[in-house]
Amino acid sequence: MLNQPTDAQSTSDAAAGAAANAALDTSAEALRLRAELDAGLRARHACISPKFLYDALGSRLFEAICELPEYYPTRTEAAIFARHGGEIARAVGTGATLIDLGAGNCAKAASLFPLLHPFQYVPVDISADFLQDAVERLRQRFRHIEMNALGMDFSGGDWQLPDTVRHERRLFFYPGSSIGNFTPDEALAFLRRVRAQCGPDGGILIGIDLAKESAVLDAAYDDALGVTAAFNLNVLRHANRLLGADFDIRAWRHRGFYNEREGRVEMHLEARTVQQVSWRGGSRRFEAGECIHTENSYKYRPGGAVGLLEQAGFAAAGVWSDARGWFAVIHARAAVPMIGPGAMH
Repeated sequence: MLNQPTDAQSTSDAAAGAAANAALDTSAEALRLRAELDAGLRARHACISPKFLYDALGSRLFEAICELPEYYPTRTEAAIFARHGGEIARAVGTGATLIDLGAGNCAKAASLFPLLHPFQYVPVDISADFLQDAVERLRQRFRHIEMNALGMDFSGGDWQLPDTVRHERRLFFYPGSSIGNFTPDEALAFLRRVRAQCGPDGGILIGIDLAKESAVLDAAYDDALGVTAAFNLNVLRHANRLLGADFDIRAWRHRGFYNEREGRVEMHLEARTVQQVSWRGGSRRFEAGECIHTENSYKYRPGGAVGLLEQAGFAAAGVWSDARGWFAVIHARAAVPMIGPGAMH
């Protein structure tokens, strides 16, 4: 349980916001991210995209979440790879250009190197500094693999891989339950963008979190130690830094729960008290109990996941799951080129 803010803590948060406001990054990418944050905070129902959860501290907090007993996805997915790794490797083949979306600390991909023997490894993550540190450590262990780290936001609709990424045998690796952060329509658009960059001999190896009992999901996104709460609350510190805002972190509480009607876990930040939050170019009054929506995590049934990939222009080549049916790993090959309004170029 978080304590109420003290005057000293409130002053500290306000000072941090003011300092950030005085030295905001003016690059084109920073301006785009600030515009996105600003629009979300001004929306009728305030929201912050889940990609903003992953600054350097947020990435480390997520690493801690993956170690929690309540958080089953990482552990369950790892067990699938441990049990079926050889079969998955035979289906995928060796010598691919392994493009790791949302790579984080690169540990998941690195665990597959002895099986997949990629020719080139391309980890992609919005937390660029955290990613570079991880890749530098990885290069010491796998000197024979060409590595090209990309600090970029791939959640939008206009991202493209640079020419430094090898075109042959592109295998997009999207583990965990990250595809669930998109609405079904957004997920389809995202997968079509991936398909457009696969080439004729590419494919995707993706993790899908499956529908299950709400009690399991509630515990996974609101753990007893409060690590997920810290992870969620940290997005306000990130907003303070990026937007020059003055969020008082201790004036908010974490909410994580399964919305059965929508088929998704939701994370929110709830205002403990009435407060006025300001940032460069804007401000908003939050009433006590008002929420900022920070994440969705949709849960799929196996048939729905395969159908989504097929709509995106892939042909499912293999589906592996755990004994409880909690999680699935799917390998899908690039199918024939899409024709018509669904195609992306």
